[in-house]
Amino acid sequence: MEIKFAAAPKSGSIAVAAFEKAALSDAAKAADKASGGAISRAIKGSRFKGGAGETLVLSAPSGIDGDRVVVFGVGKKKTDGNTMEQAGAGLTKALLTSGEKALHVDLAGVCDAECAARFALGAMLAAYRFDKYRTKLSDDKKPSLSKLTIATDDMKAAKAAWTHASAVADGVYIARDLVNEAPNFLRPPEYAKRVEKLADLGLEIEILGEKEMKKLGMHSLLGVGQGSVAESKIAIMKWNGGKKDDKPLAFIGKGVTFDTGGISLKPGQGMDEMKGDMGGSAAVVGLMASLAKRKAKVNAVGLIGLVENMPDGDAQRPGDIVTSMSGQTIEILNTDAEGRLVLADVLWYAQDKYDPEFMIDLATLTGAILISLGHEHAGIFSNNDKLADTLTKAGLATDEKVWRLPIGPEYDRQIDSPVADMKNIGEGRFAGSITAAQFLQRFVNDKPWVHIDIAGTGMWSGAKDARLPTFGTGYGVRLLDRFVADNYEK
Repeated sequence: MEIKFAAAPKSGSIAVAAFEKAALSDAAKAADKASGGAISRAIKGSRFKGGAGETLVLSAPSGIDGDRVVVFGVGKKKTDGNTMEQAGAGLTKALLTSGEKALHVDLAGVCDAECAARFALGAMLAAYRFDKYRTKLSDDKKPSLSKLTIATDDMKAAKAAWTHASAVADGVYIARDLVNEAPNFLRPPEYAKRVEKLADLGLEIEILGEKEMKKLGMHSLLGVGQGSVAESKIAIMKWNGGKKDDKPLAFIGKGVTFDTGGISLKPGQGMDEMKGDMGGSAAVVGLMASLAKRKAKVNAVGLIGLVENMPDGDAQRPGDIVTSMSGQTIEILNTDAEGRLVLADVLWYAQDKYDPEFMIDLATLTGAILISLGHEHAGIFSNNDKLADTLTKAGLATDEKVWRLPIGPEYDRQIDSPVADMKNIGEGRFAGSITAAQFLQRFVNDKPWVHIDIAGTGMWSGAKDARLPTFGTGYGVRLLDRFVADNYEK
């Protein structure tokens, strides 16, 4: 969808704002007067209250040129970015398949330039569709709304803010497309090829294959993919936008392109959703694309471990022992606890190769995090209070919320093995997300680190938030872009 910041023309369908208790904005009052009070009468005859995301559509009211006047809610008069995103998303969702092609939105007197850009971001998030393989979609189900023109009090500032926000929107789209892609079209080699195309944005791309990983001793990662005919890969993306001597910020993603569970086979019901088990890697790819698109003034490196976990005759077995790149040995007790095995080697490689300022990994790692936090928060685990606190603030600022959970030696004992340095699962059903984080911590040394478990937020088919599509949400791109912008680009 095309979004422009410009004065609204004198004709065409328009959208005007209302605050809580259906209090009309100045633009809405003017439209109400021009229509002979049609807007006020429509509100009285409806349940519209002006809450963020609410809409009320009037078709061709007398006195106003255009097919429609849409009243959209923005909530309180002292609105914020998240609320304006919800408003933009609600408006877009209401008209996306309505037949309307272009809409002129009047935000004058409603919010500042930054919040106007967030309104546009919400609209873009709501406009996302994954229709790539739908060949018989009827016209009434196809998106029609293709253009928003937004008028604000400070057009220049809004355009500048939108330059940043639009790059983030593009990054979210990239992440969502990756998560929603059919797994037969996104096996590790194909995934790596898609990453290589991002060099067009100015990213430096490097791909490691199995030959290189064997030389590095990455048998933890390689063991996961050994049952698949598709070659495992590590894709590395570098953005050099900061000072030459600044250490890079490192972002690591789990990229299991399909997870059958391996020999510890998952139940068949719902297994199709395991195409999204690479959601952490998708977030890293989307973030790196966003940083490059907006020319972020920071050095960053994104590393994603790409494997396919299949139950072939050569697949890894429960009882196997593998040696990670760190030299530590791992007893495999459940081949469906594979994401941590992938991340172990990529985390070690990231700190050994790049000596980053910190490491943040993202993974759809444990079903246990859904039991703890549902879909509303991602779980974070960290050895650094400052990193955890700043991520929490970024989560609140973007509505990609996180909640910190504990790690400690009392949990660490659960992954000790009698025959190796550690085992890849804890003891029984308890503290499953925590013991997974404890496993990862053994591969970060004292490097500042945060693990983000996005199993509940990266894939969500029942979301009611208009900003979120069915299934792949692209969670993590907005969170991490805000985290970087607020803390490392000043």
